[in-house]
Amino acid sequence: MNKDLIAIFEYLEREKGIKREIVINAIEDSLKVAARKGVSGASNVAVTIHPKTGKIQVFCEKEIVDTVEVSAQEISLEDAREIDPDCEVGQFIDIEVTPNDFGRIAAQKARQIISQKLRGAERDVIYEEYRHRTNELISGTVKRMVRGSNLIIDLGKVEAMMPTKHYPKTERYQVGEKVVALLLGVNDTENGGAEVLLSRSHPEFVRQLMMQEVPEIYDSTVIIDKIVREPGYRTKLTVRSTDSKVDPVGACVGIRGSRVKNIVRELHNEKIDIIPYAQDPIELLQNALSPIEIRKISINEEEKTISIVVEDDDFSAVIGKKGMNARLNSELVGHNIDVQRLSDYKRTKTLQRSELAESDDPSLDIELSRIDGVSNLISEHLLEKWKTPRELLKASPEELAEIPGISLERADEILEQIRKQRI
Repeated sequence: MNKDLIAIFEYLEREKGIKREIVINAIEDSLKVAARKGVSGASNVAVTIHPKTGKIQVFCEKEIVDTVEVSAQEISLEDAREIDPDCEVGQFIDIEVTPNDFGRIAAQKARQIISQKLRGAERDVIYEEYRHRTNELISGTVKRMVRGSNLIIDLGKVEAMMPTKHYPKTERYQVGEKVVALLLGVNDTENGGAEVLLSRSHPEFVRQLMMQEVPEIYDSTVIIDKIVREPGYRTKLTVRSTDSKVDPVGACVGIRGSRVKNIVRELHNEKIDIIPYAQDPIELLQNALSPIEIRKISINEEEKTISIVVEDDDFSAVIGKKGMNARLNSELVGHNIDVQRLSDYKRTKTLQRSELAESDDPSLDIELSRIDGVSNLISEHLLEKWKTPRELLKASPEELAEIPGISLERADEILEQIRKQRI
């Protein structure tokens, strides 16, 4: 019995999921190359391996003749009938010609071909088991690190690769540590094999975690419309409900935050913002920034830009660390976001009004009879003190706000209206 071969068969069946007949066929094919060299002058060489004993036999097809001239290809009728008593001249018969040292020599010469064949067989197993499981969550154990911080994950029958770019920089792993990841796909490798690719940084990883924790997402009562992510730091996702009775945000958060806490724990404390979906980008941005109040907002559809003004104290929260919050919100709403402090906004507008008031435009000195968009009573009060656009432009919002019925915000709007009508 060839114990080494039997051990290989059993290992590949048990650990790699490769059927014994596939392995035997691969080895038989590769050993034919060595057999042709080992049996000089022979043609139609065949190699067989017994599946239970591992015994290797080499057979050479020979023609039965009366007089042997080429011994490697011919056999006498007398010798042939010792094998098959019913054979006749002109027929062909298989003769065992296994060299004494063939097991050792053949294994050495065929090693590379066997390796290639087995990689192909292993690739087929990988494809069969994993190609239909793309975007599924899968668990394994960190086996080793290669080429820096790329992780090799043991999934049982196969090993998977999780490149450095596919897991957050904030995460560190040790050999033997268990890990849950997204099955991103199966790729062909340069050496003819296949490689299972995993990811923990892909936005789909968060979607699958949410689906696992939130039954309403799994049964499509709650829909996740979009996910944007800075892996390891923050994830933002928009949700909506197909059932008016179900609060999509509440369903995702769970009672006392139980559902979202499990996801945050799996993401190693990455922050998650769950935002009510809105088709209108301005409404969606307001939802994303809640409870921060946007003091001014405008949109430029041509340039895909939304400009907002917020209180000075809220500015850093809107921008986020290294601009992360603003960047993620931009991805979420599909527009660039320009954020300005309220104090800077007021200073800019005051400067613009002042510059206009100092201009030579004669229309600024025409006496006003009323102010568009302002009630007659308030217009009368305003025009008692400021009779022309130039005089109004030189006034401050605080001065206008002294008139009953005009707030600071409304005063700013009136002054901006006067400015825009003159530019």
